[in-house]
Amino acid sequence: MRAPCAGKRAGIWREHLLPALLHWLHSLLAATLLGLIAPSIVPGAGQALAGTLDKAAVTRLFPSPLMVGDRDAALPVWPLFKNDLTSSVLVGYVFESIDLAPVPGFSGTPINLLVVLDAKGGFTDVKVLSHHEPVFLEGLGNGALVQFVDQYRGLSLQQHIRIGPGAGVGRGGNTSHVAGATSVLIDGVSKATASVRIVNQSLLASALAVARAKLGFAAGRSPDQVGHILLDKFSVMDAQALRKAGLVTSRAWRHRDIEATFAGSAGEGQDALALQQPDALFSELLVAHLNVPTVGRNLLTPRAWRYLSDWLAPGDHAFLVATRGRYSFVGDNYVTGAVPELLTLSQGDLPIEIRDMDVDGRPLLPPDWLGPDARWRIVKVISAASLDPAAPLDFALGVVRSKGQILAEKVRKDYTLRVQLPSAWVEAARSNEKNWHSIWTDRAAELALLVLSLAGLSVALGKPGWFTRDATRLTRIRLAWLLYTLVFIGWYAQGQLSIVNLTALIHAVLAGRSLEFFLYDPMTVLLWAFVAVSLVAWGRGTFCGWLCPFGALQEWIAQLARWARLPQLHLHSRTDARLKRLKYGVLAAVVVMPFFSSVWTDRLVEIEPFKTSITLMFDRAWPFVAWVVALLVLNVFVYKAYCRYLCPLGAGLAVLGRLRRWAWLARRAECGQPCQTCRHRCSYQAIEKTGAIDYDECFQCLDCVAIHDSDKLCAPRILATRKGRVIPVHALPVTPPTGART
Repeated sequence: MRAPCAGKRAGIWREHLLPALLHWLHSLLAATLLGLIAPSIVPGAGQALAGTLDKAAVTRLFPSPLMVGDRDAALPVWPLFKNDLTSSVLVGYVFESIDLAPVPGFSGTPINLLVVLDAKGGFTDVKVLSHHEPVFLEGLGNGALVQFVDQYRGLSLQQHIRIGPGAGVGRGGNTSHVAGATSVLIDGVSKATASVRIVNQSLLASALAVARAKLGFAAGRSPDQVGHILLDKFSVMDAQALRKAGLVTSRAWRHRDIEATFAGSAGEGQDALALQQPDALFSELLVAHLNVPTVGRNLLTPRAWRYLSDWLAPGDHAFLVATRGRYSFVGDNYVTGAVPELLTLSQGDLPIEIRDMDVDGRPLLPPDWLGPDARWRIVKVISAASLDPAAPLDFALGVVRSKGQILAEKVRKDYTLRVQLPSAWVEAARSNEKNWHSIWTDRAAELALLVLSLAGLSVALGKPGWFTRDATRLTRIRLAWLLYTLVFIGWYAQGQLSIVNLTALIHAVLAGRSLEFFLYDPMTVLLWAFVAVSLVAWGRGTFCGWLCPFGALQEWIAQLARWARLPQLHLHSRTDARLKRLKYGVLAAVVVMPFFSSVWTDRLVEIEPFKTSITLMFDRAWPFVAWVVALLVLNVFVYKAYCRYLCPLGAGLAVLGRLRRWAWLARRAECGQPCQTCRHRCSYQAIEKTGAIDYDECFQCLDCVAIHDSDKLCAPRILATRKGRVIPVHALPVTPPTGART
């Protein structure tokens, strides 16, 4: 009696509910796409990808009493002035970050900030002009990004700005920095750690470009692209030993050397003593890099070393500079705590600003420097100057001569001492060290766990025999792995690969930008690297079947539906094949759109439910949540419908999966001819009637492998077992007929 009822129910599903479900899915998809191409909700998200402001717009933003000057011809900045009685005083500079540091975000498009930098390198204001960051576009919302950049107001380039955990920003939290501090910590944004680091790099890089060109900051490199002093290396040395080791450097100039450089200028012959005593010492300049523990701890008193260590922020540098002889940069007019006038520092032909530090305690100079003519100061270089301790430094002693009493003609000559730390005391910049370096370091434990788990998955897929011998064991192991994928890779580590990664790549390539922005998300980099290898080895299914968090969520929901005995709809093979083509159309639309419009690309990729369900964990506007819920409800009845029929990322991986070199899932000659067991039990409908596996649609669940290796499930194996079985025949006892004589 059960078979007719089951057939009747299947007929009802096929004839009535299937068309209804498909019609509902089509309507929902159409409505969603229509909503996605509506005007953007996020202000400024669709603006141009270059500087968008002109002088009139800047003037509206900064009205009287402020005055906006003409845009600089060499640098895309507007000077900002304020009237001070009869004169105009420079307040700072206004610029757009995209003009100076167009660092791509995760959409491949740079975030554009309006920045006001005052005359001392402080951030007067920072505003978001435009962005295409997926996590903020109708995700966390534009307000979370605005709150993050608001924290820079009142900070300075001369401070070491660090980004802390996302505790509060975007949710009404307070910043944790203290204005004026040497090192400050600002709140990050939870679920957008990599994005806000890109914002930080874009802001600081563009501001440094302005500060170096207009405010006298050194035009050095990024602080994360320089060498590092080996702070754990220390030896006890006196001043003479330090000199011998190359840690203290000096150079002397005689009167004749100075006179030779002034020859032919107005300063020639203006020093009578130099003419009288040409071989006498004019000046000797000595420099020592105090950041090196062997230098600082040996030359300074313990109290001075502690003071210096407390006041040097990460990236700052301090130097002991001394002179002896007749001439010194420390003259009668020398101002403590100011920038020395007669001592300059440069690196790679670029000037670096040095500032005097007031440190108590006379340093331990060489014995021949103990005379009354020895003068010394400690000078500091801030981290924003990006000084590279592994590269040569040029300290120059300036000498000024004048000729004439009235309207005297002055001539200045500089005498350079080159300083180079020996390689034993400093580590040169590594070629792969970028601003993303700290992210990889901070997430080292998570990345190690991911690498170990991927290695384990590789072994399991390469030799699946142990856990496919028992179908129940396979189910339990697979569900446990998918729970790990959903919770750790997806919700915790935010490692959901997305079609946005592909559109970002296209945007960056079209604009000729660096792909470095991908390195701000190390989980994504490692997952893509593994997927690239697995595509060649096994095909598309390794990611889609084992590493996609949204796929794992769908599979768990489907399993719960099975346990609840909810009806499951198995589509006709022709209908299934036609629907599977749909995802390739979605992929084509998504891939083509970046060539025409960034705004429409942002809207079209919202067909992916990954950002809503995994990245933001359903903390999003209701239309997006409704779309995800609809897909998950559909998955209850049509197994992993989104993955099989709509996912553009899955379609892209299927295309790339054609690189697969091996048909690695075991098959028999009897598979499909006549045995159809695996085909009928494949939830993905990825096995053809001939028994061949369609690797473009296979999710590598290994159910067919478990059947193939089972003596209880695989029909050919069952038949083979039965053919070899010997059935014993036993003689039955003879029972005489009733009434017969014995």
